[in-house]
Amino acid sequence: MTDKASLVQGYESFGRIEDLFKQDLDDSLNPRGSAMLYDLVAELPLPRRAAALDVGCGEGGHTVELAKRFGMDVRGIDPLAWHLDLARRELARQAADQPGLAETVRFELGSAENLPDDAAADLVWCRDVLVHVADLPRAYAEFRRVLKPGGRVLVYQMFATDLLEPREAERLLAVMGCVPASMAPENTEAAIRAAGLVVERRVVLGTEWGEYDQEHTGKPARNLLHAARLLRDPERYVQRFGQANYDIALGDCLWHVYRMIGKLSGRIYVLTSPEG
Repeated sequence: MTDKASLVQGYESFGRIEDLFKQDLDDSLNPRGSAMLYDLVAELPLPRRAAALDVGCGEGGHTVELAKRFGMDVRGIDPLAWHLDLARRELARQAADQPGLAETVRFELGSAENLPDDAAADLVWCRDVLVHVADLPRAYAEFRRVLKPGGRVLVYQMFATDLLEPREAERLLAVMGCVPASMAPENTEAAIRAAGLVVERRVVLGTEWGEYDQEHTGKPARNLLHAARLLRDPERYVQRFGQANYDIALGDCLWHVYRMIGKLSGRIYVLTSPEG
C-alpha cells in the first residue's frame, strides 16, 4: 500500500508538471487512418487489372473502391444475401456515373471458409471478418488455394489484448458475434503458417485508428457518451428498442471505446503465396 508521504510527494510532483503534460498530450501523434489499407495495396507488385477477392464484402464499399482506385476486377464474397443485394444496388448507383465499373465488379455468395472454386486471385482482401470465423486454418487455407503463385493477401483484424478482462471479453465478444480464439494473434499466425502463407508485413495498430477517428470525426467520444447513457438508463432503451438491440448498441460502443484504451488492438497482415 502507498504510504501517505509517498502519495503527497507524488501529487506534488505531478502538480508541478500537470499543465505542461496535458499540453503535450494535446499534440497529435499523427495517427494513420483506415485509408492506409489502400496505400498498402498501392505498394504491392500486382499486375495491371489484377483479379481481387473481397472476402466478407458486406455492403460492397471496399469492393467497389478497389475497382475504382486500382482498375482491378473484383469479386465481392459474402454469406448474407441481403448484404449482396445492398452491394449490387450501390454498384448500380455508382456505375450510372462511371461507365465500365459494372463490368469490373461482381458479387456472389460465399464465405472465408468456402471461396469460389474457380477463383484465381492476385489479391485477397479481408477486412473486419475473421473475428467471426471459428476455423481460421480453413479460412487461410482457402486464401492460399485461390491465390495465384506470388499473390498477396491483405487482412485487417481486431485482436483482444491482455488489458481486456475475462468478464469484459465474455460479455462483449458474445454480443458482437466474435470467436474468442480467433481474436488471439498467436492463433491467427499459427493458421497463416499452416496454410503455407508467408508474413511479408505485420502492422500492429494499437490505438492508432481510434486516435485518427477522434481527431478527424470525434466518433470515439460520441461512442463513449452513448455507452455512458446506455449504462446509466438501460430500461429507457430496452423498452423502446428491445433487449437484443440494446445489447448490440452497447457492444458496438464499447468496441470502439476499448480500442481507444488499448483493450482491443487492430493488426494488418500482408501475406504472400510462395511462387512455384
